[in-house]
Amino acid sequence: MAEFAADSILVLLDVTPGGALASSSAGLLGAAAQVGTPVALIVAGADAHASLSSDAATLGAATVLTADLGGADTALTVPVVDALASAYDLVHPDAVLISNSIEGRDVAGRLAARRSFALAVDAVGVGRDDDGVLAQHSVYGGAFNAASAPTFGPLVATVRQGAVDARAESVASPVVEPLTVTGSAAPAAQITSFTAEVATSSRPELRGAAKVVSGGRGLGSAEKFVLVEELADALGAAVGASRAAVDAGYVPYSHQVGQTGVSVAPQLYVALGISGAIQHKAGMQTAKTIVAINKDGDAPIFEIADYGIVGDVFQVVPQLIAALAAKKA
Repeated sequence: MAEFAADSILVLLDVTPGGALASSSAGLLGAAAQVGTPVALIVAGADAHASLSSDAATLGAATVLTADLGGADTALTVPVVDALASAYDLVHPDAVLISNSIEGRDVAGRLAARRSFALAVDAVGVGRDDDGVLAQHSVYGGAFNAASAPTFGPLVATVRQGAVDARAESVASPVVEPLTVTGSAAPAAQITSFTAEVATSSRPELRGAAKVVSGGRGLGSAEKFVLVEELADALGAAVGASRAAVDAGYVPYSHQVGQTGVSVAPQLYVALGISGAIQHKAGMQTAKTIVAINKDGDAPIFEIADYGIVGDVFQVVPQLIAALAAKKA
């Protein structure tokens, strides 16, 4: 049986429907390595354990616990929570880190409620002080940074994808150990049938993208919103939007960035025709570099932008696209 370091950090790695580690895995293991020794947990079909464990080691997991689906292919959430609780009992970590995905938030909330653990949601980083592990947050629309910590017991935290730049060192020979899971027999919703929706796109997924170009109501119409897509394609970026643009019907809700949409933390965020309401800033202010283009020089978006251009997006952006094309030529 593997021995676990006193400063172990248990990390639940999401597995995509296609059977690969989710893109959030590198950031989670990087965050764990900043404050302790990462121990990864992978819940997947037995035939995928070897390849997924190898991938986890490449991302910095020296120890990997593997658990079978245990009904997770038809039962929602509960089998994963059972595996995570069993892993906690084995490792006794200082903290548990989980992706701030829809599934991750569900798992984190259930584990915290089941064990009476402290829960921190949508952390943009982690740290450690003399009392233990801290979760770092961007609050009030990004106006303030705050830290939260448990008064007793371990911290369970969901970490915003893309918010952590740190990466753990790759491990050549990880310790891989099958986990014995104790089922809780808790009631779980069951999947009785589903229809796969196949969507293909040359653009990266919005959540977790390294570059994002977003458009606002200033674009004027769904037809003119194509300018956002053209710049995104030139940059190899994902397409986002403000709530005003979504409400106006320019793009589907799945593109909405903000407090009531997707929270992103890319290396580059370009805002076109977005005024910068506090609800929008709450979902993108942790971007490393923010570029804003707006004809209103008093728009709040300029308060947080690293680079700002006061001008008409329909004049500025085509020039920008042409310059990018010339640089690639």
